[in-house]
Amino acid sequence: MSAESSGASYAAAGVDIEAGDRAVDLMKEWVKKATRPEVVGGLGGFAGLFDASALKRYERPLLASATDGVGTKVDIARKMGVYDSIGHDLVGMVVDDLVVCGAEPLFMTDYICVGKVYPERVAAIVKGIAEGCVLAGCALVGGETAEHPGLLGADEFDVAGAGTGVVEADRVLGADRIRTGDAVIAMASSGLHSNGYSLVRHVLFDRAGMALDREVPEFGRTLGEELLEPTKIYSLDCLALTRTTDVHAFSHITGGGLANNLARVIPDGLHATVDRGTWTPGAVFDLVGSAGAVAREELEKTLNMGVGMIAVVPQESVQAALTTLADRGVDAWVSGEIVDRGDRAEAVTLTGDYAS
Repeated sequence: MSAESSGASYAAAGVDIEAGDRAVDLMKEWVKKATRPEVVGGLGGFAGLFDASALKRYERPLLASATDGVGTKVDIARKMGVYDSIGHDLVGMVVDDLVVCGAEPLFMTDYICVGKVYPERVAAIVKGIAEGCVLAGCALVGGETAEHPGLLGADEFDVAGAGTGVVEADRVLGADRIRTGDAVIAMASSGLHSNGYSLVRHVLFDRAGMALDREVPEFGRTLGEELLEPTKIYSLDCLALTRTTDVHAFSHITGGGLANNLARVIPDGLHATVDRGTWTPGAVFDLVGSAGAVAREELEKTLNMGVGMIAVVPQESVQAALTTLADRGVDAWVSGEIVDRGDRAEAVTLTGDYAS
């Protein structure tokens, strides 16, 4: 055997360059759909290009940046063999962080790490990301697929993404705008979204021994299908609110739950009271709680409990805000108000019991 034929190679180490090239070819049609007029060039360059001259219409444009992943929800997707829905999750987790400050999402990039490149699988993940970008009104300008043999099993993968948005400096939303008497408007989540899956998996699989193909009457579908329900993307709905109402702040309800995330935009001296009785969490939250004997406090600091986004608006803007959201098909309701903090140590209090 010659030295050349017996020598080490990238392919022998587990990296398939040809499979990576095929994955890029398969994803191109989806990336083309996730674009904006400001995008320059196409897929295949070393960097995505975005025409910043479009920002000249701003008096003082501030760029906002966010990055996130999907967490252990990817394990559900892997076991189900469904790869496109987690792309929606990824986009939602990133762009809905951007919009909290009032920023319009402009573009995203993604990073997909796999144990082995299966071109159709990678293309399906990118398809979901591209579809999510369309729903968010932003462009997918590039990304990276990395093959990590030896570190990840052949079927294992993870995804992450980063996004950039823009907001006028004097339109930045946040704690400094909130006033006593403001209303807290809750927007319904589509389910678990993409947080708390380490707890969910531990409870439902390790403790309760449930199978993904188990039919759950309360869901009207299998457990796996419920757990893969994509994260709702609120960015365009929130931006619509900023155009039709006087929004003071948003809060994206992710890891840490409603109280902890809302507290991040409540200023010193003020307090948000949220009435649990204004909504009924979906059946999946009850299943996780009952199957694992998980205390309500633990559920509330881990899961969104049916609320994916909060808007804080002045009382005179409540009806306009609810009308705007209803017109856009978003289930929303007044869940609380802003009051003086007094001697309370915490910024947010959840009161009462959930509606049955």
